[in-house]
Amino acid sequence: MLYVKAPAKINLTLDVLYKRPDNYHEVEMIMTTVDLSDRIGLESRNDGLIKIISTNGFIPDDNRNLAYQAAQLIKDTYGIADGVTISIEKEIPVAAGLAGGSSDAAATLKGLNELWNLNLSIDTLAELGAKIGSDVSFCIYGGTALATGRGEKIQKLPAPPTCWVVLAKPKIGVSTAQVYGGLNIEGIEHPNTKQMIQAIETNDYDLMCASMGNVLESVTFNLHPEVVMIKEQMKRFGADAVLMSGSGPTVFGLVDNESRLGRIYNGLRGFCDEVFAVRLLGERNSLA
Repeated sequence: MLYVKAPAKINLTLDVLYKRPDNYHEVEMIMTTVDLSDRIGLESRNDGLIKIISTNGFIPDDNRNLAYQAAQLIKDTYGIADGVTISIEKEIPVAAGLAGGSSDAAATLKGLNELWNLNLSIDTLAELGAKIGSDVSFCIYGGTALATGRGEKIQKLPAPPTCWVVLAKPKIGVSTAQVYGGLNIEGIEHPNTKQMIQAIETNDYDLMCASMGNVLESVTFNLHPEVVMIKEQMKRFGADAVLMSGSGPTVFGLVDNESRLGRIYNGLRGFCDEVFAVRLLGERNSLA
């Protein structure tokens, strides 16, 4: 059995520029990985089948699963006769705006590249990942990056200033399609992506906090007022900056002082079952 880590991501910025002719939205967002990971186990099988085994009953075990799609794509593209059993030990909350499914798919692509001795480059894997979902390419690389296009064009950035991240997810799922569908692009206030890049490149924690923004927040807040409440509570408990990740509903707060971390974490446990205190990972993956 080969094991691969599949880390979650957060959006430090998420901007939507316009709707494209292909009905995708043109986005500009800065994402970074955090130390909260699923664990993917891969074992070859000689019957050609793809089998998903998961510790979480909420994720599909058929071709709706992105890890399944990743294995099928590798098999179809490279004519692989073997099958694979994919075990998914979930730590990342499901339907949370943290790219859990995309990261599982990315880990499956990287793991099968090794298991089946395909010797594909990380750039080739990222190109394959783009065929599965918009966040999969980023998850192949990991670290910190500016993502453009529909999210599949990745420009590497340095690791952001080190800090703690508190993640809190309410007991709801959010439809990404519904959130994007409810966005009025004409009326949004765009985050300052260039300023966020400057903050990361100059290792300026205060500027990073001041530059965070997500244009999807207003849509999700209108659909799910409990997300607003979590953001307000996180601010009240002392986080330096607070933002919703992706289309939500997970809200994260940054804090650079460990003495405040416990207060924020414990305070949010009264509002959410799924609360995590983790570090930014920041550094890019390799295939080594």
